[in-house]
Amino acid sequence: MPEPRGGRPIAASQRPTGGDKAAAVGKKQYFRRKKVCRFCVEKIDDINYKDMRMLQAFIAERGKIVPRRISGVCAQHQRRLTDAILKARNIALLPFAAAV
Repeated sequence: MPEPRGGRPIAASQRPTGGDKAAAVGKKQYFRRKKVCRFCVEKIDDINYKDMRMLQAFIAERGKIVPRRISGVCAQHQRRLTDAILKARNIALLPFAAAV
């Protein structure tokens, strides 16, 4: 089949697709492990704003609070964690932003 010339559009049925599905069948599929809440597993009910090591595990390099979908913390503990981080920032135990 000759290639189109002169800027003529190609019919939709002739356009290349994203990939061959038959070739993808042989590839090994990786599954993402379900994240579990660290506080629920360890049965931690109160999150102390003075526990700097624990709070720093949930703060990114730039000083932002890590979201639930990345940290794997449940909604209830994420709210408590956020309150503890904000409290620690207000009394200068944690920085508001990373040093540039």
